[in-house]
Amino acid sequence: MQRTDERDPSTVDVQSDADAGVQGRPGAERSPNAAGSAGGSDSALFAPKAFLGILVASFAGAVLGGGIPVVGLFGRFLGLLAVGFAVGLLSGRRRYLEVGVAGAVVSALLLVLSTMFSLFAPFAIDLVARYGLAIAGVGAGAGLLASVVGHYFGRDLRDGLTREI
Repeated sequence: MQRTDERDPSTVDVQSDADAGVQGRPGAERSPNAAGSAGGSDSALFAPKAFLGILVASFAGAVLGGGIPVVGLFGRFLGLLAVGFAVGLLSGRRRYLEVGVAGAVVSALLLVLSTMFSLFAPFAIDLVARYGLAIAGVGAGAGLLASVVGHYFGRDLRDGLTREI
């Protein structure tokens, strides 16, 4: 729940700024922590609700992208890139941390699971036992990179579309 002295930084309330002592500068925005909030929802670095939504969307995007017949494994990363792009385009806030962590988790999990189920069972178990952490690390790094790059380009397009000429 939001306290009465916290505001959404995306809205500008000229009267509140004037009341807060910012007279002479109508429309001046204050930083989210200017009201003295220590850890309010506006200044949070990581939003758990947004992360869960992005995680589900990233999983769906990776599975759908991996289902493309010719592209295969690279389709997963294209799906993660597309989800990051969509979040950047549709969200008014920067969600680099949420998008990056979700992409890394989904990619690492799917790469380890695909390794386990695409090979002969005794060989796959031995391979994952020996190199599972390295496989997950490569998957996490590639998923993080694809998601964050997609988010960056989505935010860049959003900025270009919403900027006044």
